[in-house]
Amino acid sequence: MIEGQCVEHSHPPVFRMSVPDAKSQRIVAGVPGSDPEVFLRLTRCLQEPLFLLYILHTCRGEAELGRYQSPELSFREVEGFVEEFRPFLSADGRFDLWAYSPEQRATVAWDRHNLIHAYGPLECYAAELGQLGFDPGDPRIPAPHTHHYRAELDTFATQLIGRFHWLYSPLRPEDEQ
Repeated sequence: MIEGQCVEHSHPPVFRMSVPDAKSQRIVAGVPGSDPEVFLRLTRCLQEPLFLLYILHTCRGEAELGRYQSPELSFREVEGFVEEFRPFLSADGRFDLWAYSPEQRATVAWDRHNLIHAYGPLECYAAELGQLGFDPGDPRIPAPHTHHYRAELDTFATQLIGRFHWLYSPLRPEDEQ
């Protein structure tokens, strides 16, 4: 906060790995500048086919709130999707985006707070983050904070919903804001 004005938060390039005996083994990383490249780099650790899960938890009229699962995708198709919707994915907080590999039972989840929660091949994730210049640390969500739902990105949001024949399911309690 600078003299009563909100300043957009950008996570530093840090990540933490679960301790070895933790119940849930994962890496949590901040996404500096909301850069989708971090999501893509970790998704490269996943074996194809992949599924995207787009969780729409805040709506501006583009679709019904809920979970939207893509059909099977190759990494190249996931990469194309992220590139096509990069302006929206990097600047709006109405969704979470997950990539899932059924082969590995592994997930990379990019949430509305610009944190990535990655489950599965932890060493690969850590190596990718290291190549991106990340260091061990503790990414934190600032408090208080706000989310932006930008009217100028509504067209992208509508096009994203029309991009695939998504399999729809309702939000789960943990998805809701």
